Amino acid sequence: QVRLVESGGGLVQPGGSLRLSCAASRSIFSTNTMGWYRQAPGKERELVATVTNFGRTNYADSVKGRFTISRDTINKVYLQMNSLKAEDTAVYYCNANYGASGSFWGQGTQVTVSS
Repeated sequence: QVRLVESGGGLVQPGGSLRLSCAASRSIFSTNTMGWYRQAPGKERELVATVTNFGRTNYADSVKGRFTISRDTINKVYLQMNSLKAEDTAVYYCNANYGASGSFWGQGTQVTVSS
């Protein structure tokens, strides 16, 4: 089992920025991907961004150019969110995909974009 703990969510005005962090209880070196997903009220969970162990990134079209995912070499992954919009409001979840060893989720952190 891997425990993931997200932090950094909160209330921000449109156009503002937030940085989410996710700390894993063990090394993420052997993960296939680390990722951020989000779920808005009444909607399904959707991919926001992923990053592979080699640093290759993938973004949802809705966040390209505004969000940046990064990871360190130990146990953390980050999501820098700029130019936030009301439609970015959601609970954001961290995911660690260890392939055959399993996929794990954090408990989520709320991001609310509102004036």
